[in-house]
Amino acid sequence: MKNQSLQERKVQAFARGQGNAYQVYVERAQGSEMWDVEGNRYIDFGTGIAVCNTGHSHPKIVEAVKKQVDKFSHTCVMVNPYEVAVELAEKLNAVAPGDSEKRAIFVTTGAEAVENCVKIARAHTGRRGVIAFNGGFHGRTNMTMGLTGKVTPYKNLFGPFPGDIYHAPYPNALHGVSVEDALKGIENLFKATIPAQDVAAIILEPVQGEGGFYAAPVEFMQALRTLCDEHGIVLISDEIQSGFARTGKMFATEYADIEPDLITMAKGIAGGFPLAAVVGKQHIMDASHPGGLGGTYGGSPVSCAAALAVLDIIEEEQLISSANTIGETFLARLNELKAQFPALISEVRAKGAMIALELCEDGDADKPNTHLTQRLIANAAKHGLVLLACGYYGNVIRFLPALTITSQVLEEGLDKFTTLFTEQASV
Repeated sequence: MKNQSLQERKVQAFARGQGNAYQVYVERAQGSEMWDVEGNRYIDFGTGIAVCNTGHSHPKIVEAVKKQVDKFSHTCVMVNPYEVAVELAEKLNAVAPGDSEKRAIFVTTGAEAVENCVKIARAHTGRRGVIAFNGGFHGRTNMTMGLTGKVTPYKNLFGPFPGDIYHAPYPNALHGVSVEDALKGIENLFKATIPAQDVAAIILEPVQGEGGFYAAPVEFMQALRTLCDEHGIVLISDEIQSGFARTGKMFATEYADIEPDLITMAKGIAGGFPLAAVVGKQHIMDASHPGGLGGTYGGSPVSCAAALAVLDIIEEEQLISSANTIGETFLARLNELKAQFPALISEVRAKGAMIALELCEDGDADKPNTHLTQRLIANAAKHGLVLLACGYYGNVIRFLPALTITSQVLEEGLDKFTTLFTEQASV
């Protein structure tokens, strides 16, 4: 009963708004597996929301962190910098998409990275407006809530939000939004709401995260690049959930063969240690005056050491290739489920190991099956699984397995999910 007693204590100590999906309290985790305080084992298909791409407690990351802590844990990179931060910035500049000369900054959270992108874009352009997309998620701070294109639970009760933020449709073939519709939405903003010459930035996720794991079509990304170039607008690619080998590329933007002006990085960057970054074109990044960007904990030496280990692991263990193999396995198994339950599954999709199962009623994609989604999440722990939901209507199961998962554990987890789904489909 340790899980229950800890949950009771948590409810008495935490504010209601910071809830938890599972009343399962983790005692230890390794690779793709976790064990709770009662000794129960779980296969983790969520990895802390795409954070532990390299798996839990990877030995190389543990070693790097211990080594750094033995030296020092904090001096503030804006007061007394250190070599691990410089080395990490150099490496992130090198792996970011495109051939332009790059610069980087470090912050602590993904939301901070997004906010700093807006600051940099406004400093560079001298403009005010920012365009984001329906279904997008960019964080929980006031600015990033304003950018987020989904009300509940992220924006409800928390307004007012900053001005000069505008939303356009995001292309989604399953739900009838074409690339042409999305581009026309931006043009309509230019005509009716804000002129193009007042827009500082357009921000999008190349694969929407909370919105449902919808990938932006290549032609849309390329059209945005052309549009931004035409009007002098900064193009921001939010790769917080899709970066660091998750999608079968180092960054999902690479699928479109374009170079964004600014790119946000967080989540999988440091194997579970708090770190975020903005990397972008030098002439844009340097628009801000010294002291205008940063934060006390941004670029923590411990997190930077972990991130350097993550980059080594991605290369040495070929995790980009692994992400594609994992995605293919999921697609095969989940499409078998779709064939068995065509009235309940509208689509299976994957970009590398960023995998989604969208649930519907009566085989109609426009009838989201939120009840089945909720039952799957509520009963996952009983089957030894950790699952996450997402989606504009809350009807998508998203899978974010560690890119280091073994084939045996992967198949075991998919067997467990098949049993869970079959059980709940008949309720």
